[in-house]
Amino acid sequence: MGKHHRGASAATAQKTTDTEPCRLAANAAALLGAGPGFALAAVDPNSTPGFTGKKADGAAALDAVDAELDELQEKLFAASRFGAGERVLLVLQGMDTAGKGGVVRHVIGSVDPQGVAHHAFKAPTEEEKAHDFLWRIGKEMPGPGMIGVFDRSHYEDVLIHKVRGFTSPGEIERRYGAIADFEAQAVANGTRIVKVMLHISKDEQAERLEERLDRPEKHWKFAPSDIDERAFWDEYQRAYAIAIERTGTVAAPWFVVPANHKWYARLAVAHLLVATLRGIDPQWPPATFDVAAEKARLDAS
Repeated sequence: MGKHHRGASAATAQKTTDTEPCRLAANAAALLGAGPGFALAAVDPNSTPGFTGKKADGAAALDAVDAELDELQEKLFAASRFGAGERVLLVLQGMDTAGKGGVVRHVIGSVDPQGVAHHAFKAPTEEEKAHDFLWRIGKEMPGPGMIGVFDRSHYEDVLIHKVRGFTSPGEIERRYGAIADFEAQAVANGTRIVKVMLHISKDEQAERLEERLDRPEKHWKFAPSDIDERAFWDEYQRAYAIAIERTGTVAAPWFVVPANHKWYARLAVAHLLVATLRGIDPQWPPATFDVAAEKARLDAS
């Protein structure tokens, strides 16, 4: 396995004292990046790095950043129709009830759906089991101009498999390297990868599960296995820490978003996506026709 260097964001950045209501616009990656020395156990799921406002302030801030995200995404999609090949992949991971669906609805839902490719990976089918674990992932990678969203992903194959012993330790070790190589190749081919762990506390998860049980309109979101998996909470935290350490690279870094406050998690992910799209700097494609001539034709019609 080749050597992979992790990103340079400081682990202590999440403890930054803010002097402005929202510093995420310029510092989201630095505040949330899981770089060298990062310790998952040191991240407070109840914190709001880079934001000193309350829930109402967060909602207003999300509206503002969603507007920029919408414009950048439309530029990315439009440019791809004329040959530009870059695309974005958002990988959302987290414990059950961490808020992945809310991010999809409130952040990804703010952009034109024709430019989004969403996929939620479930247990593999028999056909998928006949191939390497990354085979089904490769088939769902976003095309040019698209924002791809993986609601759970290839990381399930080193998380639940490690915790529940579904795969041998030796194969788990191989998979860390295979993931890093796969992502490096995707980046080389024009994919910007944003990997996000939505980090909630065990107590917060209990409250969210209880809400799902108390409200009939949320029963469809609940599965008895959600409670079964809580018995392995500590093991999952260790598995996440190892996966982040082993697969976070300069090309595809991890971001850990404190997610006890749903509004903050959505705001943070929106800023991470905007920062990524700003890095691409998509431009409106030039007209392929004579604008003045077409205006004259329209006036005469």
